[in-house]
Amino acid sequence: MNSHEIEYKLHGDDMQFVEIELDPRESVIAEAGAMMMMENGIDMETIFGDGSKGGGSGLLNKLVGAGKRLITGESLFMTVFTNDDREKRHVSFAAPYPGKIIPVDLSELGGKIICQKDAFLCAAKGVSVGIDFQRKLGAGFFGGEGFIMQKLEGDGLAFLHAGGTIMRRDLEPGEVLRVDTGCLVALTKDVDYDIEFVGKVKTAFFGGEGLFFATVRGPGTVWVQSLPFSRLADRVFAAAPQSAGGRSVGEGSILGGFGNLLNGDD
Repeated sequence: MNSHEIEYKLHGDDMQFVEIELDPRESVIAEAGAMMMMENGIDMETIFGDGSKGGGSGLLNKLVGAGKRLITGESLFMTVFTNDDREKRHVSFAAPYPGKIIPVDLSELGGKIICQKDAFLCAAKGVSVGIDFQRKLGAGFFGGEGFIMQKLEGDGLAFLHAGGTIMRRDLEPGEVLRVDTGCLVALTKDVDYDIEFVGKVKTAFFGGEGLFFATVRGPGTVWVQSLPFSRLADRVFAAAPQSAGGRSVGEGSILGGFGNLLNGDD
């Protein structure tokens, strides 16, 4: 086994964090800023790329690893947490917004999983975090959130985060599922994935569901989230006060926007 063998425990319900137990000299990698707390004896180091054993230690390999992360919109740096003590120590990583943390054992999923570019939270050291380009023309031009995705490779534990409620769906060979592009969190390497046009012009422009959706075809496993962060952010932005002073008159009351008219806000 190339990856470190770590143990973990999930805490919470809607705002979860994962507590990882590290034996002496064991390490875990995480996104910069994901750490919630850690016990004494754990050393924290910022590195280029993902620090996977397969990536090598040369400068070129480190730059390539950092470049992969830059393409996916993530930070150039990752953080490695290593237990330098003689006893077991714990480090915890928190979810960035309401949702669920999904533990995945790559050794049980064929050594590879593909996920949305902002889904990765942390993983055992030795797991490689790279990019996965969709080969199909439709996914390439119209994928939006789904075009450039992350791939996690290795034989250790990795932890993903997604918004709202998470559903794991095991697809039979040839079984097809159509998913909103933002709601697709992750899929195993055997799942066939593409982006398709909604089809009907009236539905596309007035249905409120967007012009494209993701089509996944089995066999394999997919994870779907009920509340993508992009959708949550859009709703928060739409409901935010629009006046320069940040004041919203009659918000949430029966007056609503009519109250703003009376007070000269519109």
